[in-house]
Amino acid sequence: MIRCVRMWTGGDGDSLFEEGWIDLSSGIRGDSIGETVPVVELSFQETRSGGSYEWHQDPVPRFVITLSGTLEFQTESGATFTIRPGDILLAQDNTGSGHKWRLIGDDPWRRASVSLERSRPQLQAKQHGGTPMSTPVSENPESESPDVVLIGAGIMSATLGTVLKELEPTLNVVLFETLQDCAQESSEAWNNAGTGHAANCELNYTPRLPDGSIDISTALKVNTEFDLSRQLWSHLVTKGAIGDPYAFIESCPHMSFVWGDDNVTFLHDRYKAMSAHHCYHGMEYSDHHGEIAQWVPLVMEGREADQPIAATRMITGTDVDYGSLTHLLVSQLQAQPGFSLHYKHKVTDLDQLADGRWKVTVKDLQTKHKRTVTAKFVFIGAGGGGLELLQKSGIPEAHGYGGFPVSGIWLRCDVDEVSARHHAKVYGKAAEGSPPMSVPHLDTRIISGKRSLLFGPYAGFSSKFLKHGHYTDLFRSIEPSNVVPMLDVARQDWGLAEYLIGQVLQTGSHQFKVLEQFYPEAQRQDWREAVAGQRVQIIKPGPHHSGSLEFGTEVVGSADNSIVALLGASPGASTAAYVAFETLEKCFAKELADGWRDRLKTIIPTYGIDLTKDADATRETRAKTAALLGLTNV
Repeated sequence: MIRCVRMWTGGDGDSLFEEGWIDLSSGIRGDSIGETVPVVELSFQETRSGGSYEWHQDPVPRFVITLSGTLEFQTESGATFTIRPGDILLAQDNTGSGHKWRLIGDDPWRRASVSLERSRPQLQAKQHGGTPMSTPVSENPESESPDVVLIGAGIMSATLGTVLKELEPTLNVVLFETLQDCAQESSEAWNNAGTGHAANCELNYTPRLPDGSIDISTALKVNTEFDLSRQLWSHLVTKGAIGDPYAFIESCPHMSFVWGDDNVTFLHDRYKAMSAHHCYHGMEYSDHHGEIAQWVPLVMEGREADQPIAATRMITGTDVDYGSLTHLLVSQLQAQPGFSLHYKHKVTDLDQLADGRWKVTVKDLQTKHKRTVTAKFVFIGAGGGGLELLQKSGIPEAHGYGGFPVSGIWLRCDVDEVSARHHAKVYGKAAEGSPPMSVPHLDTRIISGKRSLLFGPYAGFSSKFLKHGHYTDLFRSIEPSNVVPMLDVARQDWGLAEYLIGQVLQTGSHQFKVLEQFYPEAQRQDWREAVAGQRVQIIKPGPHHSGSLEFGTEVVGSADNSIVALLGASPGASTAAYVAFETLEKCFAKELADGWRDRLKTIIPTYGIDLTKDADATRETRAKTAALLGLTNV
């Protein structure tokens, strides 16, 4: 007999359950067999030991078949039941107060989820190795005059499209992507480090000032921007648009690690400045070999006992699979009316019409046919391809902008015996003259339930603006308006060029020696190279034909706010929600005043609150989002 627990929503809105058995009849070869049940999709999931999930409903009726792990489920009334390996849960409490669960024992929860109805979003299956299978194109009819055109199917467009449809479900939105699926460039899981950037561990955000103090202002800005992402994701989980947050986010401590007397002094001063602020409540510091070895044993084993070292740790850090998240966001958009998606469609031109709308010329890369749509608003979220499209728009605000591409290589370890002994993202200090995205770090990565280690990135140079781009990208981006700013940057930042040349000329042996500074007993045969996503740093025009190389992200838009482009790189994906809200404030001010602002506050409860100053609001939102997303909180 096969045990089954059925959950459903009672008349009072609370979840109820009953225990029973799957009816089986005699079959061939003496087997017992049950009735055939029509299903629409199957996915496999894993939650590591100790996991839990606070109050929620299942988005659709489904069977959950437990393969390993023992769980305790609880309903609003306080009633509980236990699920063990081999048991089946029939989850039909798709409305109401829902339920919560927690893993008991030491085993992970491995399960098969079999949906009886089409979910929202449609969770995509995974191929071996964790690459999401292609998200199908939308079946929704497309308008030739949509309200919004999104260019590029990465995390930025997916996030902005989600926010816009949450605020105004009647909006007609069209998304164009050059490649065959979403999240194939910088958003793809292995093209980035997956750090939920909250400026916990990145030392470049906290420089020492001439007076000797540590400036944490940039760190606080990045830190509270990530709170917006957590609130948006929590909202989508609560409403059932994202079924299981473990599909894209996991708790993972964030650490800074340094060696040498001067660096130890710097890290201690940084710790004193940051831990005094409520945004960094719970930060730990140690300069003791034994204690740090308990945090990250691989980092300490084989290290000289008299080496001056220090580390800080925030156990509230996260590892985020932005590729999976993008697929989830795009899938739930596809389930909504008024949204259409077109892969292998390249936007080739942008022209503003007399009435202020934008004529968007699109080429179908399969049929080679060109067509146009006209939109009230255009968002260019095409990563490294954004600069070329911004230039084609012809808006004066784009005058003088250029780009400098930086490529990267990781070392990757998929050996279970090694990756199981490291659970943290450990950031060091960047080499002199290097860009922030080249800060070395040894990271836990969890992709499709598989734990790996990632080290790097080793910076390099390629004239491509996209991983799937062309070597002519840099040269085609040069035009009369940006030649002088680019030459000015070349004059000022020759140190960066020297650094990149040195990185390009590094041998594999040199690269491995850098890893050994973080992991002294690393074995060469356990690691292989993996190419990271391509980044394009902003060259921003300044007064008197000057230029500056910027290492953050920037939204550049027209004076009439009808078109914006996102340029730049790190911290990138972690700021997607912040960029979406910045775009709203810049381009949809009238709509915000006419009702969107009130709706936005239901999605982002702290919208309009300065979390760097309001400690109570910070503590409250972090506790709530941690519970909804299954994250560690202190």
